Amino acid sequence: MKFIAEIDVMPLKSLLDPQGKAVSASMGNVGLSEIKNVRIGKHVTLEIEATNLSNANNKVDEACKKMLCNQIMESYIFTLKEV
Repeated sequence: MKFIAEIDVMPLKSLLDPQGKAVSASMGNVGLSEIKNVRIGKHVTLEIEATNLSNANNKVDEACKKMLCNQIMESYIFTLKEV
């Protein structure tokens, strides 16, 4: 079975996000002063071959922990759908 994973990796809320802070500070310059507290992360999409949803879930979780996310500074969430 083939699955598509949609993964969002974000900086932990307790840590400073310098990129998000810079964008937040610039919002007023483009007429969007009502937008505050921007946080910037990354979005990853991947395809996985697995025997079932549970196996695919475990593999995506392992990929996030081992390669896609630095758990000291980031958190992640993902969704899986069969294609």
